[in-house]
Amino acid sequence: MNARGVILKAFERYRLKSCIDFKPWSGEPNYISVFKGNGCWSSVGKQLTRMQQLSIGEGCDKIATVQHEFLHALGFWHEQSRSDRDDYVSIIWDRIISGKERNFDSYNDQVIDSMNVPYDYSSVMHYSKTAFGNGSEPTIITRVPDFMDVIGQRMDFSDSDVLKLNQLYNCSSSLSFMESCDFELGNVCGMIQSSADSADWQRLSQVSEGPESDHSNMGQCRDIPSGSWQLYHVTLNVTSKFRVVFEGVRGAGASLGGLSIDDINLSETWCPHHVWHIRNFTQLIGSPNGSFFSPPFYSSKGYAFQIYLDLYSLPKIGMYFHLISGANDDQLEWPCPWQQVTMTILDQTPDIRQRMSNQRSLTTDPFLTIGSGFFMHFNSSSVNKGATAILESRILYPKRGFQCLQFFLYNSGSQDDQLNIYVREYSAAHVSSTLTLVEQIKDNGTYFWDRPSKVGAQVIFPNGTQFQRGRGRGFPNFMTQEMLKSRDFIKGDDVYILLTVEDISHLNAQNYPLPTLDVSDLCTSFRCENDGICILQNGRAECRCRSGDDWWYMGERCEKRGSTRDTIVIAISSTAAVFALMLIITLVSVYCTRKKYRKESSSRTVNTIME
Repeated sequence: MNARGVILKAFERYRLKSCIDFKPWSGEPNYISVFKGNGCWSSVGKQLTRMQQLSIGEGCDKIATVQHEFLHALGFWHEQSRSDRDDYVSIIWDRIISGKERNFDSYNDQVIDSMNVPYDYSSVMHYSKTAFGNGSEPTIITRVPDFMDVIGQRMDFSDSDVLKLNQLYNCSSSLSFMESCDFELGNVCGMIQSSADSADWQRLSQVSEGPESDHSNMGQCRDIPSGSWQLYHVTLNVTSKFRVVFEGVRGAGASLGGLSIDDINLSETWCPHHVWHIRNFTQLIGSPNGSFFSPPFYSSKGYAFQIYLDLYSLPKIGMYFHLISGANDDQLEWPCPWQQVTMTILDQTPDIRQRMSNQRSLTTDPFLTIGSGFFMHFNSSSVNKGATAILESRILYPKRGFQCLQFFLYNSGSQDDQLNIYVREYSAAHVSSTLTLVEQIKDNGTYFWDRPSKVGAQVIFPNGTQFQRGRGRGFPNFMTQEMLKSRDFIKGDDVYILLTVEDISHLNAQNYPLPTLDVSDLCTSFRCENDGICILQNGRAECRCRSGDDWWYMGERCEKRGSTRDTIVIAISSTAAVFALMLIITLVSVYCTRKKYRKESSSRTVNTIME
């Protein structure tokens, strides 16, 4: 469920930064089939195989990972596969897991078109420094050491990723972006002053009463102190041509300055539900006070929650979601069902299209408990009221006069279901037994996302108010300290965390039309290995295997790898073997000839003596 919501969010990023759009399948002959496979993978480009699979497997439900895989489907190779990659990175082959070396192949310009865009260490298509490593040592070393912790970022498209995507698909504009204005140009983004007001807005770089710098460039000049800009979001519901009107109104109280606006962005996307503004952020990093909770927030459905931020366990920065007791708990459904929580540390780059905000999502699974494996289950939904199911242990022989029975119970049935615990004691001769009721248990089970008053711990707000806080779930490695420094996540020592909690239960029941498989479409069940392409040839599925300048894949499913070096070795080995065989045959022939000659000479000598 979480992956479904994340995939839809990834599509929104494509719409914001390009003209690429995605829609549910509606009968097209070629389509992408997203499924939960083994890992995260996709074929490169349109395969013309009708159903083209793309796997978002376990652990792949991160928005930038989804963007990465769909870029593959759109024709993008890994950045380190470019023909010029050896000028920028070194591949340490002996540190790569055996059998995974092919992932580090490079290709010539006929296979990968870099579109005249320079090599990009920050591409979302670049491997990390330890990708497919057989240990902790790097498998990729950047020629410029400063980029070692940059490669492999999974936050968002880089500027170069967007540039290449838009060039490849001839995008002149993006689908959901509308406007961005940082007021750096004198035309103030085409804004106009109204003639129906009594004052005008002024384009300034600072005001003595504040702000002392614009937000766009705040923090880039050391002699300009930090400001106190505040981030706002306003939801618009406009269906026809419109302008956005900013009206500053002078209040009744004393004023020493005025209102300032900067870094305006307008896009046809959903606003976040909440903004957590953290001031003096750098003072909190690594300090004993660097682990703390947000103020309480309410979701659109009425669930109360807090976010826990861990800035102490460096170099990793953790972020966790906690349900807390709230005013609406009596009217809400428990355990909390299918609420997707999206936590975003905002990249404060002025233009929304150039931002690389770090975003992670999780979903409240109402059936989530702790544990896995096998268990015994009584399906009370399939029987009538009052029906019972009895399970007895093997006969046990006590040595002491007391015992403790321990077990875990999970109730996914009715609140009226109960578990009775009996002891059946046998007579000495094992002729008869007595059944004694020891305990009756009526329990709803312990669900992770159950009502905080039931499963949470009691805590106190700073104002002295008591409440219950449920267990937290989230990401111990939400981002690293180095990533935090890589973009404008911190501006004026302020950080903004955007929070959205939305109901995605409709994704559980959404029924899109499923493709009808043609019996002749054998490629749906015929998988080519090593990124080979399946085609239909004379009514049967065949693989067309990848190849490079000095390597290629072969076999029925492209399962074997060959190279010029292997061919040369085989040729030399074959030549040597033939030479050795011919030499042996020659030596044997010479030996046999000499032996025959000696025998004939001896025979003539004997005959002469006898005569």
